[in-house]
Amino acid sequence: MTQQTFKHLFGPVPSRRLGRSLGIDLTPFKTCSFDCIFCQLGRTTVKTCERREGIAVQEVLTELAAWFDSGATADYITLAGSGEPTLNAGFGQVIDFVHNASRIPVALLTNGSLFSDPEVRTQAAKANLVKVSLSVWDQASLELVNRPAEGIVFEQMLAGQQAFREQFNGELWVEVFLLPDLNTSPEQITRIAALVKSLKPDKVQLNTAVRPPCEGYVQPVPEKILHDLAGHFTPKAEVIAEFSSDSSAQIKATESDVLATLERRPCTVNQLCAVFSLHRNEAAKYIGKLLRTGKISERRKDGEVYFEGLHANDR
Repeated sequence: MTQQTFKHLFGPVPSRRLGRSLGIDLTPFKTCSFDCIFCQLGRTTVKTCERREGIAVQEVLTELAAWFDSGATADYITLAGSGEPTLNAGFGQVIDFVHNASRIPVALLTNGSLFSDPEVRTQAAKANLVKVSLSVWDQASLELVNRPAEGIVFEQMLAGQQAFREQFNGELWVEVFLLPDLNTSPEQITRIAALVKSLKPDKVQLNTAVRPPCEGYVQPVPEKILHDLAGHFTPKAEVIAEFSSDSSAQIKATESDVLATLERRPCTVNQLCAVFSLHRNEAAKYIGKLLRTGKISERRKDGEVYFEGLHANDR
């Protein structure tokens, strides 16, 4: 079975942190509890904190069974995709299935907004690795940066993440997404770092808007400043924002194909996904790197964002 036949699985895609990662989408596109101003996938179209089976778990399990039967393998199977995976009421069943069918570890990439719910914490604790996001320090900053669904209260969210750390025996990573003039002042960094420390993370990772964000006013924090800020966190943070396109030979080859297409004709993200059978996450990753390295540019036409290649003699 080829990758194109799957509706809810994508990859495996190369990741600097997880190796070859098979992604699983558990929510319809852009169904999320946050509407983050920096999201690479655009604005949230269904903003909710109501947990339900937005994508049928049995469909996901059927695809996973076919993927395993094909003899495919990966370094991680990752619950991520186009929205908040813990919104799917059955995400724990997916983790159980992977554990029963293989020895491949499971990673859960979550914004942590629903960890005030004990059931979410119990299901999430089945994963081998959980990465949560914490980029703010109070309700006002949460509203400004993450624009949460109604009913999400910062203090309850943080308490839920702290409770999860106490019951979780696996690897806990915390991602801090930094944006100039929004959460990078000395006082703000001090407050965020203290809250991150309270989660007792195994890793802290700093990221910024190196991929095209949904809001045009959002800018990235320069790489040097991110490295300067890394020492404020415990443990010392690693900078994961991909300012360079030199990640791996496998990624570069895919980027070369994308770049060659964009040098011939401008494309939207959706068009690139159709041409290369890419998931939107993969397409956004490559576009972000090519923009940061000055190999492509973006322009708007008729309400759409088009990306076009800049030939070597134009760079």
